[in-house]
Amino acid sequence: MSTVPDPAAPLAPASEEAQAEVVDLCAELIRFDTSNPTSNERASADWVVGRLAEVGIASELIESAPGRASVIARIAGRDPERGALMVHGHLDVVPADASEWQVPPFSGEIRDGYLWGRGAIDMKDTVAVMLATARHFARTGTRPSRDLVLAFLADEEAGGKFGAHWLVEHRPELFAGVTEAIGEGGGFSFALDDTRRLYPIENAQRGMAWMELTATGRAGHGSSPNDENAVTDLAESLTRIGRETFPIRLIEPVRALLEEAARLYGVEFDENDIEGSLAKLGPVSDFMQVVLRNSANPTMFNAGYQTNVIPGKATARVDGRFLPGHEQELIDTIDKLLLPSVSREWVNHDIAMETTFDGPLVDAMCDAVRAEDPDGHPVPYCNPGGTDAKAFTHLGIRCFGFKGLKLPHDLDYGRLFHGVDERVPLEGLRFGVRVMTRLWQSC
Repeated sequence: MSTVPDPAAPLAPASEEAQAEVVDLCAELIRFDTSNPTSNERASADWVVGRLAEVGIASELIESAPGRASVIARIAGRDPERGALMVHGHLDVVPADASEWQVPPFSGEIRDGYLWGRGAIDMKDTVAVMLATARHFARTGTRPSRDLVLAFLADEEAGGKFGAHWLVEHRPELFAGVTEAIGEGGGFSFALDDTRRLYPIENAQRGMAWMELTATGRAGHGSSPNDENAVTDLAESLTRIGRETFPIRLIEPVRALLEEAARLYGVEFDENDIEGSLAKLGPVSDFMQVVLRNSANPTMFNAGYQTNVIPGKATARVDGRFLPGHEQELIDTIDKLLLPSVSREWVNHDIAMETTFDGPLVDAMCDAVRAEDPDGHPVPYCNPGGTDAKAFTHLGIRCFGFKGLKLPHDLDYGRLFHGVDERVPLEGLRFGVRVMTRLWQSC
């Protein structure tokens, strides 16, 4: 008979060796330039295969296209009758302009208690924690509570066409038996004050609605009047979109986080006066603004080929995001804001997702955080962006975002994503190994 692990049973702690080597593993990962799309993941994937093989963990390297490589491994658990848990991370990173950085972005340099480099927090830190924990389990004979599938994935930063989505479409058998998954998008600390921290655990994501807008008009000489100017019509449509403020839509994970933050601050949260309530929540207010509503931001514009020629066509890109349950509201609003001469088509259109914040896995994540940080308060969370979890939901897998990362209170974590001088605290990496070691034994 399948049983849920006893939360009171003693857990084997993370070894000093695992906590030490996670820093070296992360530094080595950073030194692979896996910038997407200018590079590929094959060399780093080969390296992952080697690090797993060193401790006797078999894995499979899969290329969806030349150089676009992912790695999948399975670790047998104590209770094979339970559904497997997948832990996934991506090997690719966004590009970095070295001229803007204090250190070379692919150096993996250690300075001032941090490991610096592109991918340090998005998300080679978590990949390193996965590897260090798996190697610790193999070396010590520690077994997870149930089967684990470890997925080191390609192409997340460009939507997963060559990574998670490709694997789901072409190799679904790799995920046979997986019922739940954890990946990026949550499980990091957020300072409430000098002593207390929230740990937002992602159980929802906004959907993605990237679109291309095309305005068509009458081409002509730049010196002549033209009331069918494609550039003008597109610019006006983009201005309308860029200045649109969508209404607040309080979905359950957002409500739950705000209510818990209000409780910890000792103030009342009134959902009939959300803006007034947010004003009482200090830094939480800014942190949560992005998941209170849909959004649409113009990001690219292309038109014309000569100063004195009015082009007959102009195009632009818009990054649209929608909360679970509010996709149609975004689409209807965009269509209302476009001038008649402007049409739209999808560039990347992906689902919003949400699952309930309950069950043994949620309990195990919360317990692992509290055990390592007694001043930590796990809460539900809606990720404003998207991750590879969107692909895995198509297999019926229940997905969460959880990395187990404790951060210094003065580090602006959100600004480091895709930003300059990306870095992760060394103690944060070690904390992640301790948390993940607990979680894998109790999940």
